[in-house]
Amino acid sequence: MDLQLEGKSALVTGSTAGIGLAIATALAKEGAKVIVNGRTAQRVDQAVRDSGAAHGIAADLGAESGVREVIARFPRVDILVNNLGIFEPKPFEQISDDDWRRFFEVNVLSGVRLSRHYLGPMKQKNWGRIIFISSESGLQIPAEMIHYGMTKTAQLAISRGLAETTSGTNVTVNAVLPGPTESEGVSDFVDKLASGAGIDRRAVEREFFQKARPTSLLQRFATTAEVAAVVAFVCSPLAAAINGAAVRADGGVVRSIA
Repeated sequence: MDLQLEGKSALVTGSTAGIGLAIATALAKEGAKVIVNGRTAQRVDQAVRDSGAAHGIAADLGAESGVREVIARFPRVDILVNNLGIFEPKPFEQISDDDWRRFFEVNVLSGVRLSRHYLGPMKQKNWGRIIFISSESGLQIPAEMIHYGMTKTAQLAISRGLAETTSGTNVTVNAVLPGPTESEGVSDFVDKLASGAGIDRRAVEREFFQKARPTSLLQRFATTAEVAAVVAFVCSPLAAAINGAAVRADGGVVRSIA
């Protein structure tokens, strides 16, 4: 299917690995002029080569200065994918104020700051796409990382609120909710658990879905490419009827139909 993205400019944050890199690759294959982002020049350069992106910029978007740097270099984009995010399993009693602030800055304010800049020009042009990469954890808050779940819920509220401001335009704002996905961070985490327990990695994955995500219909980690395919469609002009939505790519983890 031709997603009609030829020549569209697209900024994908946190795109040197995992879901972000897969999204950048999918958009580039559709002909979009993709801008990849990460914190180090070495990883950004590698991501440009791996994804086929047109540009790359090393900037820490968890800080205001990093956002200003990106905006200065790329003042206009057609598509903004707010993918940057961090996660960390941690007992609630051990989550410090600094942890809460750090997660909010990186996972929430990075997208808020970029959207605040790019939304206006998109409305002026009367075309644009803003997508927040949220998570099923925004609907089913994981007890093992409540601070992460909070940020994913916040993204849902922000994306829906921004969508309300686009009424009558050809600009859309949506959230995509991946479920458990075999990203770089998740793979490393699972490998460490397997190594520490002295068991096979596949056994850890099976136990995870039996105990931590028993409602999953997929019963495995989704691939990053599977999630990216959903995101690429939502970015497309073909997805004009999707606005203010929380689009699930969660493998059926969320049982609610609403």
